[in-house]
Amino acid sequence: MSWSRPVGWALDHLVYRTTVTGKANVPTGGPVIFAGNHISFLDGPVMFGASPRPMHILVKQEMFKGFLGRVLTASGQLPVDRRGDRAALQRSRELLDAGRCVGILPEGTRGSGEASGINGGVAWLALNTGAPVVPVAILGTRTGNEHLDFVPPPGRRFHVSFGTALTLGRRAGESGRASMDRAAQEIRAALAGHVRDAVQLSGQPLPFAETSKDLTAVAGTPADDH
Repeated sequence: MSWSRPVGWALDHLVYRTTVTGKANVPTGGPVIFAGNHISFLDGPVMFGASPRPMHILVKQEMFKGFLGRVLTASGQLPVDRRGDRAALQRSRELLDAGRCVGILPEGTRGSGEASGINGGVAWLALNTGAPVVPVAILGTRTGNEHLDFVPPPGRRFHVSFGTALTLGRRAGESGRASMDRAAQEIRAALAGHVRDAVQLSGQPLPFAETSKDLTAVAGTPADDH
């Protein structure tokens, strides 16, 4: 996986011009869940290259084909069935329990990136591992009316901002479902707020919404599973 770090850096800083802020908000040790907004297929690689720590990113399983699939596998990325994938969550939990970092785009699919809704997978991971969640605002990978499949030209300016880490836990007497719902809402609010702040501070707006969000991704694990 070590070879993929320079590749990610090159994508961010040689192919594109990426400004990165908030690195000091990322814990220097122990498990971390990176939760980024989702506007382009480049969001995962851009987040990977900007992060001060290596991470395993949940990537839709359809991408694991041919040469690209081999690259994703070799770089430690995780295939996920967006219809609901308990196995992907369990593998992510194992990595977090081992002190590693996992990246997820919890909106479930590309859209405006404002985090108006997220899937339950990120909440399940946070509650069942105790790993802090770092909201990540990714801007510039798609702008205006650009199509969801648009490939940004080299040299475009991106902005990646890492927000304040959020730690969640179960409350006494709270059911698993109630814990999941509360945690998901807290993560959504933190991510949405951080994205708004990043837009204001960077001057880079979000793109216009093109599609409704599919929130089924990695949300197939029962809330009461400990």
